[in-house]
Amino acid sequence: MEKKKAIGTGIGIAALAAIGAYFLTGKRGAKNREAIKGWTLKMKGEILEKVEKVKKLDKDDYEKIVDEVAERYGKLEKVSGAELKRMSAELKKAWGHIKAELK
Repeated sequence: MEKKKAIGTGIGIAALAAIGAYFLTGKRGAKNREAIKGWTLKMKGEILEKVEKVKKLDKDDYEKIVDEVAERYGKLEKVSGAELKRMSAELKKAWGHIKAELK
């Protein structure tokens, strides 16, 4: 049981690192850093927390998490629909990068 828990934790940490690297480094990262607002950091943080709790992350799970968090931000924060839609699409596009980092 401990080995499975350690493996799950390792996958969660790898996913967190991949998501963080994707959004804040490289060509895309420079653009993302310019556009980062407080709510986007909070939203990404919540997604990271939820991803960390998933033992075996797949694309469907990841996109469901993004959708759930985005829906909540659409109701709670003063975020335009266009900004939220753009951020959700960007987060979902990150899956390919995240998947590659998890291998």
